[in-house]
Amino acid sequence: MIDILRSEWTKIRSVRSTVWTLVITFVLMVGLGALLSGSVKSMAEGPVPAGQAIASSLLGIMFAQLAMATLGVLVISSEYRTGGIRTSLMAVPRRISLLTGKIIVFSATSLVVCALACAVAMGIGLAITQPPGLEAGEFLRALVGASLYLTACGIFGLGLGTLIRHTPGAIVAAIALMLVLPQLVNQLPGQWGKVVAEYFTTNAGMLLVAGEGNDSLGPWSGFAVYLAWIAAATIAGALLLHRRDA
Repeated sequence: MIDILRSEWTKIRSVRSTVWTLVITFVLMVGLGALLSGSVKSMAEGPVPAGQAIASSLLGIMFAQLAMATLGVLVISSEYRTGGIRTSLMAVPRRISLLTGKIIVFSATSLVVCALACAVAMGIGLAITQPPGLEAGEFLRALVGASLYLTACGIFGLGLGTLIRHTPGAIVAAIALMLVLPQLVNQLPGQWGKVVAEYFTTNAGMLLVAGEGNDSLGPWSGFAVYLAWIAAATIAGALLLHRRDA
């Protein structure tokens, strides 16, 4: 497994799309966080509450999540596009081990970059809004939640990329499942519609970032539901990777 991890690390850091996508994620988090924090500060009639200040500094996550999902897709779909997956499978005939190595390396890389991006975004945003009474525990909670959420979005993209194997198709699926459909299911009528909306992908996952639950889920249980969606996509992709030709 060590050789697989070393190989995947070499691949992920040597591809220009990886570097650019991580840079875009960083810029989206920091730039949008600073812009929206400035807007909140200018419109506030008094001191900005700590919770609102943290939320405004992390609003870039709505776009950064798509950048991370795109990177997750590219980690594997780019190999199918270039035919490099055949070489990878010849070197590592145990296909599940290959996918596991990709997930581990990608998760570690994205977690570090996302934690740095979130920390800088929050630092700049809070410096702009200057909320009174901000506690270190609240800052740390938001930092951990946002970093884990963005990393999970990237793994979701990797799972969809493994399942679909086609870069545009997997990216469209990620956008639909993470951004479009969560908004649509919020419009479903009745109690059953409310339950579906609360348990649907990013609607549940974002509870960890917000630090607040809904009627059915708390922050961590909501994130667990999101991880279940990610696991379903990844397991389905792993089964097809194991069964079908490259």
